[in-house]
Amino acid sequence: MNLNNIRATGFKPVALSLFAALLLALAFPACTRTPSKPKTAASEECGAVDVGPAKPSLPAPPGEKPSDGDWLIYRLEAEPGTLNPLTATDVYAQNINNFMEESLLEMDIETQELKPKLAERFEISPDQLEFTFHLRRGVKWHDGAPLTAQDVVYTFQRIMDPKVDAAPIRTYYAECESVTAPDDYTVRFRWKKPYFKALELSGLIDIVPRHLLDDGADFNSHPYGRHPVFTGPYRFLAWKTGQEIVLERNPDYWGTARPHLDRIVFKIITDNDAALQLFNQGGLDFMERITPVQWREQTNNPSFLAHANKLYYDYPYYNYIGWNLRRPPFNDRRVRLAMTLTLDRQALLKNIYYCMGTVVSGDAYVQTPYYDRTIPPWPHDPEKAKKLLDQAGWIDRDGDGWRDRDGKPFRFEFLYASGSQTAEKIATIFKEDLQKIGVDMVIRQLDWAVFLEQVQQWNFDACTMGWGLVAAPDPYQIWHSSGADIKGSSNHVGFKNAEVDRLIELNRREFDKQKRIQYSRQIHRILHQEQPYTFLLAPKWLSVIDQRFHNVKTYPLRPSFKFEEWYVPKELQKYHGK
Repeated sequence: MNLNNIRATGFKPVALSLFAALLLALAFPACTRTPSKPKTAASEECGAVDVGPAKPSLPAPPGEKPSDGDWLIYRLEAEPGTLNPLTATDVYAQNINNFMEESLLEMDIETQELKPKLAERFEISPDQLEFTFHLRRGVKWHDGAPLTAQDVVYTFQRIMDPKVDAAPIRTYYAECESVTAPDDYTVRFRWKKPYFKALELSGLIDIVPRHLLDDGADFNSHPYGRHPVFTGPYRFLAWKTGQEIVLERNPDYWGTARPHLDRIVFKIITDNDAALQLFNQGGLDFMERITPVQWREQTNNPSFLAHANKLYYDYPYYNYIGWNLRRPPFNDRRVRLAMTLTLDRQALLKNIYYCMGTVVSGDAYVQTPYYDRTIPPWPHDPEKAKKLLDQAGWIDRDGDGWRDRDGKPFRFEFLYASGSQTAEKIATIFKEDLQKIGVDMVIRQLDWAVFLEQVQQWNFDACTMGWGLVAAPDPYQIWHSSGADIKGSSNHVGFKNAEVDRLIELNRREFDKQKRIQYSRQIHRILHQEQPYTFLLAPKWLSVIDQRFHNVKTYPLRPSFKFEEWYVPKELQKYHGK
């Protein structure tokens, strides 16, 4: 279930489940309730937030030179299904592959500029339809085989193969006419129409090794997914199911920007309390997400701050509740809006997130001009919700306290990925709110893999997830109606709107940023009115890291860090050797 997010260097869509990738890590005490009066903006309720000793970045001390050595023990909140970048369905695979994977170009997460990587140079045709890349010679896959243009051609062929589980990526390349290799070190992308992301998509394609994958085995279940080979500064070492995935520094790396850390160990720990306890014991070095309650109540004491630093920063992300528009009653816009009006999102922000975030009304990254701040989120207004349900024909006809229509009660199933007390808390709050207006919500939690399968196969009424975002969005993947009839696509709610399709297609052809901003805002307004999602929050990202790591800086694009910058001074190093 890929999403409109980017990998370390660009565009690639990867799924973020709200409760498996974020709220899986959030366990809170009971939430207090606020009065059921209409509310508008989150800032009116919350005001300034005291983040304590946290900083947005931890630059190196002046004049200190980086040292090589030591390991980073990185908490992973769930186990990925595969590390094959073309079929991976979760952000966990992306986080791991970021250390190993490279493409023809890279997007600098600080400047947002595309720069040569595996291609030493490239040319763009005057009509913006052809992009020619000249590969560096001498680059090798981690197994020693040479990287060639045929690997890029093969990758594109697999992306476009309908038998390969790459539908979310495939939507981006639908108008790429061909990828050819005039020779082993030249690759040419030809597009049918001008597209403002064509260079980005061509240059940031996830490249997989043809010599390993083109062996007749099923691509979707190929052993490569458990033992990947790339070209980057780290290489795969081991995967112990349910425990850890280990990478080591690539001694034969071709590049000059070599990382300082010898090894990256991803410890798979799904329980937040257990993870923080292990961090305090020295068994973890980095928790990219801790819960707001951990942030406020468990990490501000002197003993914790003596060995750890706290990071508080923006992250391109929002979470949501998605309604299956293919099924009644959620094929009715009035019902969807009633659901949104019933949920007190301001209370969630204030009492669960301690005001560390923003209630959102649309799909673009709230920190960019593509997000329309003039559109306030729908208020908490259960009385209006009741009227909308009355208009839609959902009335309590038999006096049993539950709304019904055509002899059927208003009852639906709410899916989320298991493992989070916060997910359970939010679901419980929502269930209670809906019960007050005569709607019965049945809560169902599933393991992450099963949850994703149910969503991809449209076997849900409502589900809760989240999207990672890019700086310059192309909403095609999530909102274009062409994906609504394709199982496994990112348009899992089945949204279709002719005007949104028109705006998306105009947006794709437009190279003027200001015009794309206007298209994005128009799409935002339509989504706000139609409510295929109940847009929830854009939370702040809360991280903790062992103090021995220096030069830990945050950046505006995912993954928010340039891990090759991190180092541990010799005198502070904990792990020695490989």
